[in-house]
Amino acid sequence: MQTIESNFFTLAFIAYVLSLAAFFSFFWTRSDRSAHLGFVLTGAGLLFHLVSLTARSIAAGRWPFANLYEFITLMIFAIAAGTLIIGLRYRMPATGIFATPLVVGLMAYAFSIKKAPEALVPALQSYWLQFHVATAILAYGAFALSFAIGLMYLVKDRPGAAETGLRGLIPEPGRLERLIYGIIAFGFAFQTLLIITGAVWAEEAWGTWWSWDPMETWALITWLVYAFYLHGWTRGSWRGRRGAWLAVIGFVVVMFTLIGVKFVLPGLHSYT
Repeated sequence: MQTIESNFFTLAFIAYVLSLAAFFSFFWTRSDRSAHLGFVLTGAGLLFHLVSLTARSIAAGRWPFANLYEFITLMIFAIAAGTLIIGLRYRMPATGIFATPLVVGLMAYAFSIKKAPEALVPALQSYWLQFHVATAILAYGAFALSFAIGLMYLVKDRPGAAETGLRGLIPEPGRLERLIYGIIAFGFAFQTLLIITGAVWAEEAWGTWWSWDPMETWALITWLVYAFYLHGWTRGSWRGRRGAWLAVIGFVVVMFTLIGVKFVLPGLHSYT
């Protein structure tokens, strides 16, 4: 099973890289065929990726929720799926130009930390692990997509820029702004559940609801950043370029929470 997992993970990576190439071909040629090929290759990558995740689950005898490598691979799956859904549902092939580099970059990072399935440490032997990680995948995957669309907004809304090049492929700012808001609202709901399920799990595993562990603290900071965005958006004070910048900055905070904290501020979540 480990061989199957590894082979299909590699195939998924190749498919995502080819989809990135197809979307960049779309940028240069404006060919609908290139955009269509990019979406087809993203779908193929998702299929290969699903086989890899399934093989790992069978080999481990559990869901692939136990460490940073497994979480990153699931997050990549969520981002790729979101790219496919948004790109096709809203007829926005330019989404692939901004989102697939993130998919490929995270996939390369996952390769660098890849490890064989291991038995769960005692703190992870809880049903709350599944709920907690599932909410994190949906939240962080959504925030990654809001990051990509935030970049699209910033490119489209550059003052004085001509409607040419990449800017000419991107939908109108108002449409992007509403999409960013909707995606962040979706992610924020699951970020809230992430914190709640984490607190319940912490009480079960460590006997305390909240311990100000660095990752807990940064998960809360992430929640506050997006709460600030949603509050400001509804009041009309954080829209336009300011809102798009906050979507971009918010995902930087997400990545520090997910990866940076492990190296800079290790704590109770060091097993990840």
